[in-house]
Amino acid sequence: MMRTIIFLWGTLVLTSLHVEANEISGFYLETRTCQVYTGPCFANGESGLCGRDAIMAWSIEEGKQGDVDLAGLHVIVVVRSSDTLGFEGINGAGKVKSIILVDERANASQRQQLIDFAKKNSGRAGENVRRIDSIDIQMSLKTLELTGELLAGDVIKLRTRKAGKGDCICSNETAYYPPLAKVEHFAPGVTIEGEFKGRGLGTTWSTPGDRSAYMATFVY
Repeated sequence: MMRTIIFLWGTLVLTSLHVEANEISGFYLETRTCQVYTGPCFANGESGLCGRDAIMAWSIEEGKQGDVDLAGLHVIVVVRSSDTLGFEGINGAGKVKSIILVDERANASQRQQLIDFAKKNSGRAGENVRRIDSIDIQMSLKTLELTGELLAGDVIKLRTRKAGKGDCICSNETAYYPPLAKVEHFAPGVTIEGEFKGRGLGTTWSTPGDRSAYMATFVY
């Protein structure tokens, strides 16, 4: 079966994403503790000081891994690094550790496949996993309005919206740091509400109102 996902950001070109039967596809949300939609001066001011933390979340719309159907399930990787998650993403951020949060609705086979999926698609963050928990995950992305929401128990709360002209400070803003995960189509956004209060990384954080989010589609 082939499906078409429409992804639109403001007046940007309308893009179609064709999904084959043997692929895993869905939506992706990300936020960091530094600005990703910003100008060079602001980014340079945060480099080495901020951006050591990130949330990477996948909502699988359809697809199988290892012959296990993962449609409708979610998985999250929370990252803590020793340096800013910048141009080189996780690969250039020094020492990295992570935790994985797995959709509690997954059965045993699905849970293992979601863990493998998260490790594979989070790069070096998947190599040093300190904790894996099953948790109630609610995630949505409205691709036309470009608003996203992610709730994971009382551990993660994230609400995002698309970035617009009113979010420009120096009129030189771009998607300065690329998304941490491989994605098909993406748009930078503002983290209306973003917090992590979990265990395993030795830190908690909150970044409301920052230009620190990405909303995207993925096909693997």
